[in-house]
Amino acid sequence: MNRKRFIFVAGLLSAAALSLATVARAQTPTAAGEVTKLDKAGGRITLKHGEIKSLDMPPMTMVFRVRDARLLDGVAVGDRVRFTAEKIDGNYTVTSIAKAP
Repeated sequence: MNRKRFIFVAGLLSAAALSLATVARAQTPTAAGEVTKLDKAGGRITLKHGEIKSLDMPPMTMVFRVRDARLLDGVAVGDRVRFTAEKIDGNYTVTSIAKAP
C-alpha cells in the first residue's frame, strides 16, 4: 500500500511540474520576425525581428541559437514567423517558432 501511495504522489508532482512549465512557456511573450537565413546543421536561425520586450531588445536582424534543431523543420527563408526567445547560458535562443498567419 505504501508503494502505491508513493507512486500516486510522484505522479501528481510530475503532472504539477509539467503544468507549471507549460504555463510559464505560454506566458513568454512572442515576437514577430522574418527568416533571413537557416543553419540547420549548426542549430541557428537568422531573424529580422521587431522589438522583443522580454529581452529588452530593439528591432534588428540577428542570429539566434535554437533550443531544438527540429524547430527549423517547419520554416523556410522568407517566412514571416512568431517566436519566443530567451537568454539561455548567455546565448539568445529561440524556444518556439511558428509561421505567422
